[in-house]
Amino acid sequence: MLSKILSSALNGIDGLLVEVETDIAQGLPGFSTVGLAEGAVREAKDRVKSAIRNSGYPFPNRKITVNLAPADLKKAGAGYDLPIALGILLAAETITSPERALRYAVIGELSLDGGIREVNGILPMVMAAKRAGLTGVIVPKGNALEGAVVHGIKTIGVSHLHEAVEFLAGLKEISPTEIISDTEPSADQTIEEDFSEVRGQEHVKRALEIAAAGNHNLLMIGPPGSGKTMLARRLPTIMPPLTFEESLETSKIYSVLGLLPTAGTLLKKRPFRAPHHTISDAGLIGGGQIPRPGEVTLSHNGVLFLDELPEFRKNVLEVLRQPMEDSTVTIARAASSLQFPAAFLLVAAMNPCPCGHLGNRGHDCACNSAQIQRYTSRISGPLLDRIDIHVEVGAVPFQKMNHPIDPEPSDTIRERVCRAREIQKARFPRRPTAYSNSRMAPRDFRKHCSLDKVATGLLEKASEKLALSARACHRILKISRTIADLAGSESIGPTHLAEAIQYRRTRPQAR
Repeated sequence: MLSKILSSALNGIDGLLVEVETDIAQGLPGFSTVGLAEGAVREAKDRVKSAIRNSGYPFPNRKITVNLAPADLKKAGAGYDLPIALGILLAAETITSPERALRYAVIGELSLDGGIREVNGILPMVMAAKRAGLTGVIVPKGNALEGAVVHGIKTIGVSHLHEAVEFLAGLKEISPTEIISDTEPSADQTIEEDFSEVRGQEHVKRALEIAAAGNHNLLMIGPPGSGKTMLARRLPTIMPPLTFEESLETSKIYSVLGLLPTAGTLLKKRPFRAPHHTISDAGLIGGGQIPRPGEVTLSHNGVLFLDELPEFRKNVLEVLRQPMEDSTVTIARAASSLQFPAAFLLVAAMNPCPCGHLGNRGHDCACNSAQIQRYTSRISGPLLDRIDIHVEVGAVPFQKMNHPIDPEPSDTIRERVCRAREIQKARFPRRPTAYSNSRMAPRDFRKHCSLDKVATGLLEKASEKLALSARACHRILKISRTIADLAGSESIGPTHLAEAIQYRRTRPQAR
């Protein structure tokens, strides 16, 4: 007998439907799995055989062949256990009413006693089933809330093999899982960290506000203990709330890696990722035999913070150049090529020199010019050129730390940022990829970044004095446009341009 069960596979962060075809034929007893199955899938035969027997069903003592189609797509993970077991029971006619078999996708890992364990990537798999027009999906009970986030398709949670068998056979009805609570990302905006906790550093807060408003990359340079990490960790609190589309897209990434913090809800806060400087290029950008998302993709629609920037290996930093420009990561392998989203805001922090005290009043710098040159040369010029805003973070005097008036809270700053983002959204109504000034194309400069004669002369002098590249000039114009948006100005004035120019910084030099 031949049977077919629908399941799902992951291709990067997207789900694709897979047909699990099972054939039981005369011949010597055996169990073979074909269709580009990886190790965990090939091992399914032992789990499936024990689960079927321990659930009280007879296991056919014949030649069993399982084909996972399409055969040119790699199948990985233990999520095929349940569909393979149901396919065998259908082919052996243990399930005698298979009408539901092709209307539901089935996903789940089996334990030896027939219990069904959770798997990663349920969210994109359920989305794939919805796109295919299926009635519903049968998933592990522990994944049911996650699958129920997708509206318009039934999510049936099962905890044991016999529940799935009885449901497919029409012997038992299982109510679809529903989420009662609000799943909109704006429903929970609880802020644990706030800018009101940061004393002093008003010019750095201003730079972070501009970065959040226009989604501009930012580099902070200052001595140890000046508050660089503290400031960076509070940047997501002044960024606009995630839209539903952004939340769904980011939640897919975290679902694939099993990192969703709460079952049954989408991510409600913008991601903040701070990888250690010992990370590999594959860990940062993604990769592996079956390519998996890296930190830049986990930072999608959020913040990627690289503390102690020169301590990262140079080859690791250089792989950032393409995603910083394109907002995507392309990982090519001999068999296929995958593309992951990577629209992140990069925030980096570094000391001005190896000892950290170059230019720090009250501390003598112990580094010579050669040491400083070696330290700063770990960051290439092309990478620095792609960071829009460079700002110095000085040590905070005790008087400011002990000031009785609390600084401006994150809520107030976020209101200004959101107003500026609304202006940018209205500027590019037909281009969803141009969601901020940082994504502005060169063809937009003439229309949206035009300068008067005074501002043009100012930019020309700055370009000559600072030896700015064409990319740096473009970034100054983008920052100027954001500063003007924060001020509610339709045009870029000389003051907006002057503030933008001061955020372009050269390498530290020895005294």
